[in-house]
Amino acid sequence: MHYRNKVRLLTTVAMTAAALLTACRDNPLSVQDTNQADVLRAFGSPKDVESITSKLFQQMYNGQYGSSDDLWTQTMTMSFESASQLGNFGMGTRSAIPRAPIDNSIGNNVNVGNFRDFDQLSRNEKGAANALAAINRFLAANNTIGSPARDAKAKSFAYFTLGYALGNLAMFYDSAAIVTATTASDEIPPLSASSAVVAAALADLDSALAISQSANATNGTSGWPIDVTWMSTNSSIDLPTWQRMIRSYRAKFRAGVARTPADRAAVNWATVIADATNGITSDFIVNASVTNGWSISVINQLFQTSGWSQMTPFVLGMADTTGAYDTWLQQALTARTPFLLRTPDKRFPSGETRLAQQAVTGSSKSGTAAGSILYFRNRPDGEDTPSDPWGTWYYDNQRFWGVVKAGGNGPFTVFTVVENDMLAAEGYIRTGNFAAAAALIDKSRVRAGLPSVAGITTASQVVPGGSACVPRVPQPPNFNTTACGNLFEAMKWEKRVETSFTSYGQWFLDARGWGDLVVGTPLEWPVPYQELFARLRSTYTTSARATKGTYGF
Repeated sequence: MHYRNKVRLLTTVAMTAAALLTACRDNPLSVQDTNQADVLRAFGSPKDVESITSKLFQQMYNGQYGSSDDLWTQTMTMSFESASQLGNFGMGTRSAIPRAPIDNSIGNNVNVGNFRDFDQLSRNEKGAANALAAINRFLAANNTIGSPARDAKAKSFAYFTLGYALGNLAMFYDSAAIVTATTASDEIPPLSASSAVVAAALADLDSALAISQSANATNGTSGWPIDVTWMSTNSSIDLPTWQRMIRSYRAKFRAGVARTPADRAAVNWATVIADATNGITSDFIVNASVTNGWSISVINQLFQTSGWSQMTPFVLGMADTTGAYDTWLQQALTARTPFLLRTPDKRFPSGETRLAQQAVTGSSKSGTAAGSILYFRNRPDGEDTPSDPWGTWYYDNQRFWGVVKAGGNGPFTVFTVVENDMLAAEGYIRTGNFAAAAALIDKSRVRAGLPSVAGITTASQVVPGGSACVPRVPQPPNFNTTACGNLFEAMKWEKRVETSFTSYGQWFLDARGWGDLVVGTPLEWPVPYQELFARLRSTYTTSARATKGTYGF
């Protein structure tokens, strides 16, 4: 077989092979000898389809979080969510200033990470579409998984995972293939622009929601709740919670696909508000588990040393209330020196010296304690690792280190309720409802010890706090001094701090739409050369790059 055909099989048929391995059988030792993946046999019974469907989200979750060589690790350094100059996983490559385009030539040094997300999401997109097609065949033949409610649950979940795959592809890649339940199992759909891909994703989520709201959803036994094993949640997901999750992801994809501030402004914010205000009311948490196959490899790797991950003052320095961040901005980019962050924000350690702050967070890498909001630590001096001058600081994100210490087992937040609330708050600000936005912002802001923004009534009015306000935002024309931010900046601050090291690539997606990336940062990934070669097409790279934005970075 020609090499290119082998690659094509990887993205279009490999999920079928995986389905063969996971499909339920009465006798698991009785396996028909075959050299060809057979979709009809893999989805041979309604319960086979349900079993395969129940694993779809897990496979996509592991595709995103189960390896450090992926897009999230790259976007962390591109958006200042983390800092590292190491060449591993594209961290140093993507963080270098001035920014370089995304190399899509064969064998480039980030080719594994560039391809991983595209591959994992595309394969499981195909798996979800095959599951839907199989469910439809069974229903057309008056066959059932067990009851109309059980059929509806499987079908809604399959549509959700199909939308999840397409939505994530649309947010990061310039184009991808759109697969539906009517796509033939051996068909290779053409590549479509990200705008079409996200439209398909939203349509799939619409279907997932509509099915969950249908009469069949409550007709019979074994429907909702969704079992904890399907998404590794603390408790089963009841029908109202499931509907809220779907709506939160609709809001996320609708806003997150925007490439530029103009695109972000043009988002249908009324629809985002409607979805987010009817979205999740508590964090969506996946329980990482080595035994049950839910990985947290990204966090595990970044935990190792500050050489792999440390904070940079570029964004988090906006919490400083002493003028030290201004001084840092005034230094040459290649000669910047770390400073002690002193802030009223309780998510950072307090104290007037490193030693005092270290006493707050301790010397062991135990992570943020349950119930605490102390997300960042001032590490012991002996653990400091120099990085790029602008990427060297005393602070680490310790939020999920407890999971690492437990051997990769424990709660990991995938979608915070603050992220959901800030989608609505952004919509309210953009549509002039400042009071509604302030109420949502205050939910996390006041808890963190920052003064309420309830008194803000205009877009230009700055947050309270005087010289001790948070955030303090770089000011034009030189962007080497700061001033108190407005309500929009307060919203951005809450979303950034509360989603740090949680939602996949969230800092990058928001910074891109808000216009906060370093000038020249690539705005999207091209279709990886592995897929292009499989389609007998030439490789290319994307030309869309960030312009000088809000903070003059």
